[in-house]
Amino acid sequence: MNETVKIAACWPEASRNDLRAAYPNRHQKLSHTLDKHPLLELESLARLAESMSDKMVEYNKGALPIGIKAEDVPENGLSIGETIRRIDEVGSWAVLKHIEQDPAYKDLLDSLLGELKDVVEGATGPMKKPEGYIFISSPDAVTPFHFDPEHNILMQLRGDKVFHVFPAGDDRFAAHEEHERYHGGGHRNLPWQDSFSDEGEAVHLTPGDAIYVPVMAPHFVKNGSAPSVSLSITWRSRWSMDEANAYAFNKRLRGLGLSPTPPARFPEQNRARSIGERVFRKIGK
Repeated sequence: MNETVKIAACWPEASRNDLRAAYPNRHQKLSHTLDKHPLLELESLARLAESMSDKMVEYNKGALPIGIKAEDVPENGLSIGETIRRIDEVGSWAVLKHIEQDPAYKDLLDSLLGELKDVVEGATGPMKKPEGYIFISSPDAVTPFHFDPEHNILMQLRGDKVFHVFPAGDDRFAAHEEHERYHGGGHRNLPWQDSFSDEGEAVHLTPGDAIYVPVMAPHFVKNGSAPSVSLSITWRSRWSMDEANAYAFNKRLRGLGLSPTPPARFPEQNRARSIGERVFRKIGK
């Protein structure tokens, strides 16, 4: 796609202030004014998905247990284009990854993140690796319990969902060994325990709502009774990348029979172990 559509400012000053107060360690509900953008209509998303490589598209049946293992997630038997065009009726969930590889979607992502640059960079420095993800979900679809390595703002565009988010860095919900497994190349899904049900916070999102999700904050999502479209805008910071490298390095140390201490959360730094991990990667290459 090569369509460029200019957008007006999307982040009210109240939301910028709320993000500034919460960032980077605490989740925060926000509001936005991105509405009825032509690049985010279902037909545009179907065409985008059909232009993407298979590794940039993930989709499956939507009626899933909260704690399902990655290898147990069932396919839906459809093409990605058909899944999106018929999302109202096919009981599925889909994500389009790295939409910034398309120039028009990159412009959209850059505009949205550009409005928040001064808020973010005042706390964690330059925005690194800006990326965009679009989630398209059938009614009542579930995104299983998992975490992600990016600073993330999820913007609700169509339909509604309940975003269940748990504190980042709390090993009750994601043990440090789970972080090591993930940063060592494992899947993002996390083990679920029914005792978690009364923990965390359930944040209801409707069009015009958004939520900032801290790095590696465990969460799961339940879609409402209508089809849903959400845009996730993400970035990394030197701190988040150091934390990721430190966990990967810890995994190596644990494989040698050692018991390393967990990396520190922001604002503490993990530079020594991060450098150690990068050295190992260079040696491996």
